[in-house]
Amino acid sequence: MAATGELIRLINYVDDITTTIRRIHASLPTVDAEEKKRLAGSLKSAGEKIQELIILVEK
Repeated sequence: MAATGELIRLINYVDDITTTIRRIHASLPTVDAEEKKRLAGSLKSAGEKIQELIILVEK
């Protein structure tokens, strides 16, 4: 089954997210403890949204 253009575009978005996560991980040594706390909060919020999206996609 061939992938539609829309599916390819959406998968590219996921690839972009994965690349961003790798960049964040690589930058962590330069981030102080307080900044890491703020980053963790932002990541938790994003993680919740990702979990919600996974549930929608799997329906």
